[in-house]
Amino acid sequence: MDPTLISIVMIVVLLGAIILRAPIGLAMAIVGSAGYMAIGSVAGLQAYLTTAWPDKFLSYDLAIVPLFILMGHLATRTGISAALFSASNAWIGHWRGGLAMAAVAGCAMFGSISGSSIATASTMARVALPEMRKHKYGRALASGSLAAGGTLGILIPPSIVLIIYALLTEQNIVKLFLAATIPGLLAVLGFILAIAIYVRRYPSEAPLQERASLGERIRSLGDIWHIVSIFIIVLGGIYGGFFTPAEGASIGVVLTAFSGLLTRTLNLSNLVDSLIDTAGASAMIFVIIFGADLFNVALALSRMPTTLADWFIAAQITPLAVLLLIVVFYLVMGCVMDSLSMIVLTVPVFFPTMMSLDFGMLPEQQALWFGILTLVVVEVGMITPPVGMNLFIISAIAKDIPTRDIFRGTVPFIISEAVRIVLLIAFPILSYGLVMLWN
Repeated sequence: MDPTLISIVMIVVLLGAIILRAPIGLAMAIVGSAGYMAIGSVAGLQAYLTTAWPDKFLSYDLAIVPLFILMGHLATRTGISAALFSASNAWIGHWRGGLAMAAVAGCAMFGSISGSSIATASTMARVALPEMRKHKYGRALASGSLAAGGTLGILIPPSIVLIIYALLTEQNIVKLFLAATIPGLLAVLGFILAIAIYVRRYPSEAPLQERASLGERIRSLGDIWHIVSIFIIVLGGIYGGFFTPAEGASIGVVLTAFSGLLTRTLNLSNLVDSLIDTAGASAMIFVIIFGADLFNVALALSRMPTTLADWFIAAQITPLAVLLLIVVFYLVMGCVMDSLSMIVLTVPVFFPTMMSLDFGMLPEQQALWFGILTLVVVEVGMITPPVGMNLFIISAIAKDIPTRDIFRGTVPFIISEAVRIVLLIAFPILSYGLVMLWN
């Protein structure tokens, strides 16, 4: 059978397995193994399994993933989220929609330690939702702002998904973190602006609350000094070249644990729970990486990515049109797949295609731009019905809020994200500009 036809059959079978809710890592591994044997041989698959993938999982760079996950779990269990929300609320809570804005700001700051969208959404929801209920905020605004704010966990550095992208495309993790900074800030500003416009249209959804005194504001900053210090030390040390991302993640874990001990919020039980949860999350990610690696190696044997790139060039489709097709594909797939699965499944196919096209920039700039744009589009999938992961997280925590209200509450933020995607496509320098200055 023609290798290209085999690759098409593999993709169709995999999509069918996803629709049937099969575990994505297992589905990719089985389909990839079958495709590898059909294109190559059983002996070739055995040789690959005994040599290539152990080297991948023993990679020094891959150690960053469980370290940042552990850092996020420690932050979740040491009350950091409550302190971040309280500080944000003290400064902007008196604005119309201020509690929702404070939740977004808290999510952004927590995401700078967590690196996980799900952890950010679930943790901040438990802290911010009771306050918004207390002040009679509308259910759609309250749930939508938390679902959208949670997506900042995978964009604000450090980001687990961005680390996986770097490993898949052999890009510099530090430069990708730096490239995500401006788009991340744009997301925060866009969400806050979306809330401001929404509450201007529906003022009853966000009643005003009293302004905090200057003393309360200053005390709120005192409650988060250790969190800010961790952020500055970890990312500042990585950007400054004082230590590698893996070393920075290790230092972040130690500092977060020390912070928990200092504030007496970390005990043995919390530590053990954090380690167990980290092991479970890391194992899930590694299974997905393993399955995606098998699937993508089989696709590479079929030369499908190269054939796809050649077809676009021969068809004289403009690079921008190709990019827009990829963006639309991600938006559609985001309705049925989680962000990590989409990244590990599609990037090995789309990345070579994108790098073969001329967008008028240097290869490294193009790789950074595509990585950030992909992450932003995947991020939208986290709040896109029917299966946006953050929607389910908020629904599970806020059982009294109907799903339709949560869906309705994300609409202003999806519009904000659409504007940001247009800006990133129109002005690629927003992604790699800081990297140019850093170099």
